[in-house]
Amino acid sequence: MIDIKLIRENKDLVKENIKKKFQDEKIALVDEIYDLDIKAREMQTKGDNLKADKNKLSKSIGTLMQEGKKQEAEEVKKQIAKSSIEIQSIDEELPKIQEEIKKKMMVIPNIIADDVPIGKDDSQNVEAQKFGDPIVPSYEIPYHGDILYNLNGLDKDASGRTSGEGFYYLMGDIARLHSAMISYARDFMIDNGFTYCIPPFMIRSDVVTGVMSFSEMEAMMYKIEGEDLYLIGTSEHSMIGKFKDQILKKENLPYTMTSYSPCFRKEGGAHGLEERGVYRVHQFEKQEMVVICEPENSDEWYEKMWKMTVDYFRSLDVPVRKLVCCSGDLADLKYKSCDIEAWSPRQQKYFEVGSCSNLTDAQARRLGIRVKGEKDNYFAHTLNNTVVASPRGLIAVVENNYQEDGSILIPKVLQPYMGGKEKIEPNK
Repeated sequence: MIDIKLIRENKDLVKENIKKKFQDEKIALVDEIYDLDIKAREMQTKGDNLKADKNKLSKSIGTLMQEGKKQEAEEVKKQIAKSSIEIQSIDEELPKIQEEIKKKMMVIPNIIADDVPIGKDDSQNVEAQKFGDPIVPSYEIPYHGDILYNLNGLDKDASGRTSGEGFYYLMGDIARLHSAMISYARDFMIDNGFTYCIPPFMIRSDVVTGVMSFSEMEAMMYKIEGEDLYLIGTSEHSMIGKFKDQILKKENLPYTMTSYSPCFRKEGGAHGLEERGVYRVHQFEKQEMVVICEPENSDEWYEKMWKMTVDYFRSLDVPVRKLVCCSGDLADLKYKSCDIEAWSPRQQKYFEVGSCSNLTDAQARRLGIRVKGEKDNYFAHTLNNTVVASPRGLIAVVENNYQEDGSILIPKVLQPYMGGKEKIEPNK
């Protein structure tokens, strides 16, 4: 949520930002908010003045009665009664207007960074940099689902019986490799100075609407029937929610945290779910990083964070690239964002394995996360980034370490988490 002062002082800037995000249907909301805000502030001023006058008049009644001016005192009482009716009307109407303003403000997108490329959708995202040389071996690399099946590492038939489409069983050394990647990501981030956390895997609706837009919420979140609880789509949700309605001490900033969680997503829409593989599924596991910092430091942290994901995958010998998200591909709360994509030697193209975002104060405004200043309190900035999400990260490691005989070489940094094992052999 943006600062309403931007609409009061520069409506054109807000409208132009909406146009850059190709959300022209929201432009009219800016004038609606502007007019409602004027009405609310005028009503607030009128109500405050009426209450002040009422207090003065109330105090004067005793004096008039002492002076024997009973008739004048009765007239003052009539004035007070009339003011009370007006005050009651304002007290009933003003919260409704303020709630309407908030409702409309919640769908106005955050102001995007000046260096965000303008584009309508993810097809217009911009490659910024590559890390590592993409290699295509001389032999054919099978589809990742087939590789995992041949290693006795995947069973989707069983998960179809227990849970339906979009779920899976990982087994044996493949399940162990998956866990090794998550454990290594945890230690990788701890070594980078982040505090390890395991958060709640369910959150209330006021936290959900604080960390994401309504459209994202409807597309992603699973609701627990009969309760005000949602399954998290990423641990960022509960990690940022941890600071809801808190006033943070300046000397404690930044908060740098890395969190593990399972993640649950509807994954509805045109892209659909994978029938055979595990690229797009309803359930996965993730190591996340979250930073809450001073406003002036968020750009610096953004650069640090996406580079950590690059370093993580390069330590696994997986080539990656940074893809800058264009304006139309940014969720409403994001100031800027980039995807980290891993090389697929089978497809001979890159695919998304992580995303880094700077949300400036958009989440903090919704959740009431403030920093105690010397004079006034102010909103903190929040950032999040994927260290690794598996099974997508698992696919990247499997494809880039696939051997002609069907075996998988285990990256050296993961071998200690695999009991020293160097290779996963195909089923004999």
